[in-house]
Amino acid sequence: MILVIGGMGFIGLNTAIRLLEQGEDVVITQHSANRVPDVIKDDVGKRVFVERMDVTNSFEVNDVFRRHRIDGVISFAAPPARGISPHVDYHIYTTGLQNILEAARTFGVKRVSLASSQSVYAGLGGGPYREDAPLPIESRSQIEAFKKAQEIHALHYASRTDLEVVSLRIGSVYGPLYYSMFHPGARMAHAALKGEDPDFSDRPGGVIYEDDQADWIYVKDLARGIQLLQTADTLGSRIYNIGSGRATSLAETFEAVRAVIPDARATALKPGRSPAAPANPVMDISRIAADTGYEPEYDIRRGMAEYISWLRNNPQ
Repeated sequence: MILVIGGMGFIGLNTAIRLLEQGEDVVITQHSANRVPDVIKDDVGKRVFVERMDVTNSFEVNDVFRRHRIDGVISFAAPPARGISPHVDYHIYTTGLQNILEAARTFGVKRVSLASSQSVYAGLGGGPYREDAPLPIESRSQIEAFKKAQEIHALHYASRTDLEVVSLRIGSVYGPLYYSMFHPGARMAHAALKGEDPDFSDRPGGVIYEDDQADWIYVKDLARGIQLLQTADTLGSRIYNIGSGRATSLAETFEAVRAVIPDARATALKPGRSPAAPANPVMDISRIAADTGYEPEYDIRRGMAEYISWLRNNPQ
């Protein structure tokens, strides 16, 4: 039984679906949400079990591990991307992490996979980013700061116990069930389906730049990569990039939207490159490829076409 902490979120739910497709049974936890999506409803109580759990409450964490005989953990536990407060963010990433690791050790879990982020590479200047690259101490956001700290604390904990911990450095994700709209391509797709011009007023100057790049990964590729790492018999490393393996520009992203919706607009998209944009910000995926056989199946055109098709049938 694999425990997916934060499994009602965008990445967590797609990961749980992938695990089910591969024959695994899952326990999905949610903190404040109270929902059971239609996509898993038929399996609830059979192969899917849904639990309310606060990772900062050790009793609740241990109770879930004990009742469901958990033998694997994938954790997406984290405060909202913009943070709640420094105190609350810190509490979740420290007390919550400690409770998860200690419960996993106590109940003899084989492997704990912890969601990290490609944001740990911010400040390096350019890619390709490799897992053995030294990371800067300074961090511009709570995600950068706490993901780095989580990796350090969790891997040190594992080194002093028999617990196997794997850190998953996740690329910029888009696809079905996405809702935060940080991803510019998703914002373009949503607006195009409504016949609107996407709003980027939250970006500096209200514009985005054609030559800015990122390692965009379609969520089905990401979920497959996570599943392969979680269920592999053995792994040769403790930190893995999971990305598309290429840097995709915003110009390419917009063209992928227009290939499906020819009337799509993006007047905020301007020629050139933003001053702080890193060069070739691609995550090297040779390590996960060598250890699991992972290879992305979606480029931006295929991914955006499938995502737009899904949005047409599942308006958000």
